[in-house]
Amino acid sequence: MTFPIDLSVFKTLKFSTSQPELTDEQERQLSINIELVRNSIVFFTAYANTKGLGGHTGGAYDIVPELLIVDGFMKGSDTIYPVYFDEAGHRVAIQYMMAVLNGYKAPESLLHYREFGSGLYGHPERDDAQGVFFSSGRLGHMWSYVNGVAAANPDKTVIIFGSDGSQQEGGDAEAARFAVAQQLNIKLLVDDNDVTIAGHPSSYMKGFSVENTLKGHGIQVDTGDGENLAALYRRIQKALITDGPVALINKRQMAVGIPGIEGSPKGHDVIPVDFAVSYLKAKHAHAALKALESSAKKSQAVAYLGSTQETAKNRDNFGKIICDILAQTPDRESSVRVVDSDLEGSCGLHHIRKAFPEVYLTAGIMERNNFSVAAGFGGEKGKQGIFGTFSAFLEMVISEITMARLNRANVLAHFSHAGVDDMADNTCHFGINNFFADNGLPENDTTRLYYPADSNQMRAILQAVFNDEGLRFIFSTRSATPFILDEAGKARFGGDYSFTPGRDEVIRDGDQGTVVSYGEMLYRCLDVVERLRAQGIQIGLINKPTLNVIDEAMMAKLMDSRFVLVVETQNVKSGLGARFGTWLLERGFAARYARMGSTREGHGGLEEQIPYQGLGTDEIRNKIMFLCSS
Repeated sequence: MTFPIDLSVFKTLKFSTSQPELTDEQERQLSINIELVRNSIVFFTAYANTKGLGGHTGGAYDIVPELLIVDGFMKGSDTIYPVYFDEAGHRVAIQYMMAVLNGYKAPESLLHYREFGSGLYGHPERDDAQGVFFSSGRLGHMWSYVNGVAAANPDKTVIIFGSDGSQQEGGDAEAARFAVAQQLNIKLLVDDNDVTIAGHPSSYMKGFSVENTLKGHGIQVDTGDGENLAALYRRIQKALITDGPVALINKRQMAVGIPGIEGSPKGHDVIPVDFAVSYLKAKHAHAALKALESSAKKSQAVAYLGSTQETAKNRDNFGKIICDILAQTPDRESSVRVVDSDLEGSCGLHHIRKAFPEVYLTAGIMERNNFSVAAGFGGEKGKQGIFGTFSAFLEMVISEITMARLNRANVLAHFSHAGVDDMADNTCHFGINNFFADNGLPENDTTRLYYPADSNQMRAILQAVFNDEGLRFIFSTRSATPFILDEAGKARFGGDYSFTPGRDEVIRDGDQGTVVSYGEMLYRCLDVVERLRAQGIQIGLINKPTLNVIDEAMMAKLMDSRFVLVVETQNVKSGLGARFGTWLLERGFAARYARMGSTREGHGGLEEQIPYQGLGTDEIRNKIMFLCSS
């Protein structure tokens, strides 16, 4: 299919840094260019949505005016470093759009936004040949990096696009102070739309002002209307000819001009298709409308032996289960505090906010602070701090975890989006280093890492460990998982099942080798084990829901196994497999040992991520057969 919006209408503009005003013709063409790019972003992000791929529309849509003005200055002057650095990774759609307009990609590539193998990931990942010249990493991680770029290029002006969300991160405060102290020639253009995933900063973080914060660091600040093109141009031109760091705060509604999501947190994520249709209809983009109507989500239902067709999302059920526990907690307001880091809907915490607002803190995009707040609240016996964010962000709070441990704090931390399954945002959002949380000394260590295999086990684990002392980490996947069945076809973790911390669990017995797994890989391994049993090959399967505790009884059982294979989606360098073999060896295991985990950077898509890592059921089967024959 040809890209259904005529991009030939776009005319490249070139501005001189000595030109203080737009001409009438330049302003007219700039307006045309802005509408074209915004219409395109609405279309191809919505088109991805029709295929179930998501795609974050609002932020990319927002910053089109300032980015196109900056692009004109980049093309009109060699004094500006020619990269659109952006610290808000979910605005990546504008990066791909500009790669097309700059000739690095074909327009039709945008029709494959977020698809597996397309290279159009949910955050920018550096690929110079394809017109993407930086990797954004997680939110608010770019400014310090860009400080280094500016230090390496003192003859250039370096521009970074910011947001009121990313400015909440503590890393930006450090970056601001450094830029001022070193008088780096950096220009920060902040889209201040008063929207983050979970709400409006002006409501949940009273007192926070991007403008006043940056002024406090010593940065020159210019605040204005991001939609007033003539004034926006003047402000950018003035910043470019001013020495040292300058911040332009551009005020606007999120997704301004898009009915249904304007000014709303809904604008952060991908635009609902019906709203995109209404918007494009008003723009008379008939070919784009036809393309949206003809697209359909591909259904790829796969049946796994040993588990149900029914699935449930552990990350969402975490909050529901905590609500059930809190309902039976009479002194919950004084004994429990839940701290959200703007990801409440992704971690299930929104259920707690709605049911028990008295124990809930909407705390913004400040993971390091928020984990420590939960720890401080849980620093007394009988008190419990609850924290939630993505597993990828566990890497950001390692020092805070250590401090919580040293203070004997009680924290129940939910890290969702563990592993790689269905990870649309790709490599920077992979939650593959969860064992970093197990960084305490063995003496008196009560840190526990739990990774339930399904929602029944999630409930059993939370009920068992909720009142335990110390640090408890609960991991869940972005994807839904089926329910594990026993050999009689009944729910393995349902009925009268109770969870015992530290105990490994036999899912299937077998005398020709053993697979050890957990979480979202358990049902995949079970499928392989069941299919091999049908062929007369008896492979045992062990579930290890407590990741960092050695079960000596299970170790003794495994001593007689012909081989042991650990299968997980954690980093093969830092996951369970890197430890389990040592545990076996220390106890005298002399048979074959192997491990399978994540080894590759992401390649886009959703369900394709696991087989791309070599962790699909066919690969697991092949590994087992190799070990059986060795």
